[in-house]
Parts: sequence; C-alpha cells; structure tokens
Amino acid sequence: MDMNLTLEVIGYIHSDFPAKFGIPRQSGLADTKAEILFEPKYRNVHAFRGLEEFSHLWLIWGFSECVREEWSPTVRPPRLGGNQRVGVFASRSPFRPNPLGLSCVGLERLEEREGKGMVLHVRGADLMDGTPIYDIKPYLPYVDCKREAAGGFAERMRDYRLSVEIPKVWIDMVPEKHREVLVQILAQDPRPSYQDAPERIYGMEYAGMEVRFRVDKNVLQVCEIEVKTE
Repeated sequence: MDMNLTLEVIGYIHSDFPAKFGIPRQSGLADTKAEILFEPKYRNVHAFRGLEEFSHLWLIWGFSECVREEWSPTVRPPRLGGNQRVGVFASRSPFRPNPLGLSCVGLERLEEREGKGMVLHVRGADLMDGTPIYDIKPYLPYVDCKREAAGGFAERMRDYRLSVEIPKVWIDMVPEKHREVLVQILAQDPRPSYQDAPERIYGMEYAGMEVRFRVDKNVLQVCEIEVKTE
C-alpha cells in the first residue's frame, strides 16, 4: 500500500510581509493581522459552520520559500546563535523532510466576501504573504494547552527582547495601526543570530514600508523608513 500523501492547497494567507526577513519567529509573538482566502473548491459555506465559536485556530501550511530536494537530520536554530546543531525534529526549522509549518492564530471574524467566498480574519500569524494553507483545525484549550509542558532550549530564549528606538521623524511615517506591531516585530530581533555587527544596517519590508535599522548590544535603532509606492 502506498502511504505517501499528496496535499492540496485549500487557500492562501495575505499578510503585511512580502518577504521572509522580519517575519515573527513564531506565531503570537506580534499582534499581526492577516486574511485567509480560499480556493474556489473550498469556498463552500458549510465547511465553516460552527467555526465562529472558536477563538483560535491551528494552521497547517507550507514553507513555500524553503523547499529543498534533500533534508538534513540536524539544523542550526537561530536562537542558539546559528552555530549549535540540534535534531531537525527538535526544531521548527523549515528545512524538514516535509516542509510543513504549524501556527496557532487568533480568529477575529469570518466574512463572506462577494466573489471570494468565506474569508478568515486572523491575528498573530507568522506567515509571509501568499503562503499556502493546507488545513485548518480549531484550537482546543482543554487538550492543546499543556501547562506542564517543557519548552526545551526554546524556553531559555523566551524572554529575549531588544529595546527599540524609533525617532519621531520615522515613526510619524508609520500608519498608527501598524506602529505597535512594528515595535513588537523589531523587539524580537529579526537579524540572523550569528550576525552581531553594530555598524551593519538591515532592511525589512512590512506593510508597504522598507524599515532600515541597526542593533548595538540590546538596542535596536531605526535609521530610516521608506514608504513603498506601487
């Protein structure tokens, strides 16, 4: 019996992240907002019956930008500095035997949109714009929340944050609805963990803006914000 499984994309997420750099490292770390639009085959309104009763969802999605023909049994988690190796199954690395991701997001509301079917408005997603979604399941607090769970090496970095400084000339260019989220994203330190050059300027795209910054010790300072034009 052939046990290989072929997955079919049911929809795509639309977020404020057009590129990988700067995306929160895990879901729920920043109060991002996004929409999930479904392929025509999966727009049957009955498929969403009862979903509005749940506050959070599990998204099963694809690392569409990280597909490789080969996989590695060990990876270098960024939060360990990019030098220490752990087993791929002890990480959430995108370079896996099957490039699937799992994210828990908040469900804000369902919208039936003309010509698009049911649209899910979610928050806390750590996904790039256009990421394929393969399945959606409700989050069940009484079984999914394990308060006694151990978080391994990831737990040791849970409270890691940078102080973020954005001069008024630049923060005034950011729409008010995006300001707090931008600070949350930057505080997580978007840089590769193995890079620590205070003179280096990094750039990330978010919500139609190019945000350039540098980091010295534990302080991230925004150097420039450029609003992108279509």
